[in-house]
Amino acid sequence: MPAVSLQAVRKSYEMGGETIHALDGVDLDIERGSYTAVMGPSGSGKSTLMNVVGCLDTPTEGVVEIDGIDVTGLSDAERTRIRGEEIGFVFQTFNLMPQQTARENVELPMTFQGVGREKRRERATDLLEQVGLGNRLDHRPNELSGGQRQRVAIARALANDPAIILADEPTGNLDSETEREILELFEALNAAGNTLLVVTHERSVAEHAERVVHLFDGELERIEEITNRRVAGGEQ
Repeated sequence: MPAVSLQAVRKSYEMGGETIHALDGVDLDIERGSYTAVMGPSGSGKSTLMNVVGCLDTPTEGVVEIDGIDVTGLSDAERTRIRGEEIGFVFQTFNLMPQQTARENVELPMTFQGVGREKRRERATDLLEQVGLGNRLDHRPNELSGGQRQRVAIARALANDPAIILADEPTGNLDSETEREILELFEALNAAGNTLLVVTHERSVAEHAERVVHLFDGELERIEEITNRRVAGGEQ
């Protein structure tokens, strides 16, 4: 069973008396443990695909399954629950709570899921150590570099052991060296069995994935298998 399955998914909007198909009949499976990138020009449907998979939006037609659960017809409350349990988000702008420490930011998704304080604290500490921030547990975002803030965001995305991690332009605000470090971390997460779906406009970032989904005008144009994947600091 795939981590995510899209079946004939359409998302349409009415704009100026015209129907715009942001997604136009997309069929796509994201297998467990896979590393997939999504590319396409502006307006191709990348953000809409991310929002539909992330249960932030619902399709006009078609079926979206997350971890075997058909989320298409769920209520807002039910979609919120699925987001909390099954999906980890990593954003270009980090989206950390500025007044909370790194550890408190990572604890936040577990708080919403009713995890006890001691267990939250222990897991947040473990995750921050995994991403190389064991010495920054009590630092607030303004005391961290951009790369460190993105590492906190990645640890937070892992907090509830999600079925899939969605990353939207995760290196867009980072310099080249920090980008390399974050891509190394993504490679390590994928090697550990995590499922990654990364939206990017950078070909060099996409080539770290196992395959690239190309969108154009809301349609799945093609799926490209990456036979010579880049690795951070070199190629394989």
